[in-house]
Amino acid sequence: MQEMSLFWLRVAAVSYTACLVYVLDYLFRRGTVLRRPATAVFCVGAILHFVAVVEGSVAVGHLAAQEFHQTVTLLALVLSISFLAVVWIYEFESLGLIAFPLAAALTWMGALTAPDARWAGSGLRDAWLLGHVLLNIGGFTSTLFMALASLFYLAQERHLKTKEPIRFFTHLPPLHLLDQLSTRAMFTGFAFTTFGVIAGTGWAILESGAKWIGEGRVHISLFTWAFYLAVVLLRTSAGWRGRRAAFLAFYVLLFSTLTWFSHTGLRPLLAK
Repeated sequence: MQEMSLFWLRVAAVSYTACLVYVLDYLFRRGTVLRRPATAVFCVGAILHFVAVVEGSVAVGHLAAQEFHQTVTLLALVLSISFLAVVWIYEFESLGLIAFPLAAALTWMGALTAPDARWAGSGLRDAWLLGHVLLNIGGFTSTLFMALASLFYLAQERHLKTKEPIRFFTHLPPLHLLDQLSTRAMFTGFAFTTFGVIAGTGWAILESGAKWIGEGRVHISLFTWAFYLAVVLLRTSAGWRGRRAAFLAFYVLLFSTLTWFSHTGLRPLLAK
């Protein structure tokens, strides 16, 4: 991919990433004020994305879709255009909650796997990896709080139904406060996990190219994130609360723990 094509692709990726502010605002506050501005920024990103693909195709003399980074870039563009078409025809702007992070992740993947995309220096490499680790720590801590709040929710619910005293605890907050704590911890954990997966994927791409796709720990991370996303959608869209939401929190913690153990190999890398 030529230099200008890669430049415009990176600008498009930044534009898509900026739209995640709306996603986070909706998840944490159910805010919709940023929906249309985010869609407008996404549209600008799609235009720049199209320019990048056209310049890359002109440079090679045919549609740039042979190599891995070209295929991912083209896929991200098709998804972006499809999303804008759906918004224009059906006014389904809420679809951006899924389209924005997906387009940002795929576009960054294409930009970072391009032949000209390499580490500018060891300092950037170490800082990027450290940021990935800190994001994962934040995600795991929030997930742990979500699971603990869910555990106390089940204990308090049982106490209210059976009137039996709760061992080890003389007083627990009301059910609605425990559910609120669990929900906020879930949103925080999902945000940390999402950015952690993006940072980790970007680091793996720059470090080993397309080989990262075959790594089992990457598969576990992506599965954990996808399950986390499903839990968020079930709690926000399907209205899952109470016992079902509590058990989902335990599964998220289980998968997050497996992901953490699968990445224990990061320690020797940090020492390089």
